[in-house]
Amino acid sequence: MESSTSELVSSLNAYWQAFIVKLPAIALGVLILMLTLWLAGRVSQALIRPVRYLSSSPLLRSVSQRAVSLILILLALYIFLKLSGLSEFAVAIMSGTGVLGLILGFAFRDIAENMIASLLLTVQRPFRIDDVVQINSYTGVVQKVTTRATTLVDFDGNHIQIPNAVIYKGTIKNLTANPKMRGQFTLGIGYDADCQQAQRLALQLIGEHPNVLKEPEPLVLVDELGSATVNLKVYFWINVESTSVIKMASVLMRDLVELFTAQGISMPDDAREVIFPQGVPVTMVNNQEQVSDNKEPVKQSPASKPASAPKKSQAAHDDVSSENDDIRRQAEEARAPEQGANILS
Repeated sequence: MESSTSELVSSLNAYWQAFIVKLPAIALGVLILMLTLWLAGRVSQALIRPVRYLSSSPLLRSVSQRAVSLILILLALYIFLKLSGLSEFAVAIMSGTGVLGLILGFAFRDIAENMIASLLLTVQRPFRIDDVVQINSYTGVVQKVTTRATTLVDFDGNHIQIPNAVIYKGTIKNLTANPKMRGQFTLGIGYDADCQQAQRLALQLIGEHPNVLKEPEPLVLVDELGSATVNLKVYFWINVESTSVIKMASVLMRDLVELFTAQGISMPDDAREVIFPQGVPVTMVNNQEQVSDNKEPVKQSPASKPASAPKKSQAAHDDVSSENDDIRRQAEEARAPEQGANILS
């Protein structure tokens, strides 16, 4: 028992003597580490100064400065551990095979991925601030892009934050890069109607609307043969910055229904077949047919006067304005959900 105690005391004395010997080196390592932490930002800013002449992107400068600062801090940490006598531990940290390296790798994997994706988005610029974009299943106005996420304001006024890594790997549809957008809808007419006449009337009405572009020209095509109707597919082009595609489609559908009704072009419902297994007995009353199932005969109402075709002046009173400016105004007035510099401004 006494021998083990003496061995422990001698071991502690040996460690203490080694610590006393290493104390000046440890103090020097701590001093180097503290100075590096204090000067890393300034030194990295001076080292990346040539990057400013190569690119004006604030994100590129920020990422480069952080990378240089991290390298300087890791180098200072390695020197501190080396001077403290922990050479193996220092090598493990610098090689990234240590436990700390694995923990940091898993913890900051998403952060690094989003930061690299934001850097690539800044270089490629698939969209700008205030652009209307569709990213995967989200559609809205780009309000802000930071090193972590992109903020959209959708057409319901909601703020949507999408990680930059998801954006870079996803599908981006820029709806304002080309202000021309095509709208479409389907309208069914009866089989007894003249398809060519209906197409001519529809093209004339659509072409005369002031908010429909003449180039590319609108189209009215036979799309498919339904159970009770011949379905016409209507295509038209608008300037999305001044005209709403859904409002324009609503106005054109309403005007076409009025025009077809006025021209006697039928637009029937889906066909329904009624079967009478025993037949429908009919008797003659005053030389007129009458169904003998105790139902009153159907009286034919006189043909009503066809409705007048939609007037051209009515187009001036239809609200087909685009909602893009309203959403941009809301995005400017709304509070930014995430603090940080806008890298695309």
